[in-house]
Amino acid sequence: MLEESFLKVYDKFKFGFYRKVFELVRERDGSLSAMEGFSLEVIHMLGEPTVGEFASFLNISQSNATYKVNNLIRKGYLVRQNSQVDRREYHLILSEKYHTYLRLFTAYEHTVVERMKQRFSEEDQRKFDEILQVISNELMPECDI
Repeated sequence: MLEESFLKVYDKFKFGFYRKVFELVRERDGSLSAMEGFSLEVIHMLGEPTVGEFASFLNISQSNATYKVNNLIRKGYLVRQNSQVDRREYHLILSEKYHTYLRLFTAYEHTVVERMKQRFSEEDQRKFDEILQVISNELMPECDI
């Protein structure tokens, strides 16, 4: 029962995310493709990666990653920032345009959290938060970045 309930909630979040991706992604010049949207999500989760780190995480070639990154820079979703350690490399920084895009995607998650706050006691919320932290920090080591 736990697995079924967990997968049902997980699927609903994915379903909402995919719906929003296809709602916001349009086939017009300068808009994001679905793949570019997913690339931005990966860059966001990696937290200011280099192109090499981005390529390595996705298991794609450096040239393929560079192509994707250049398109996202051209569209205004990313900027390059020289590394403080090695001026030959640069980090990928998400632009304000990306953060506006992100707010559109996370609105549903915020709605669900607000509903949880209304529905559950503070004690239940603290316990659920503790459980989520254990899941993230201890039970999902393959997904650590």
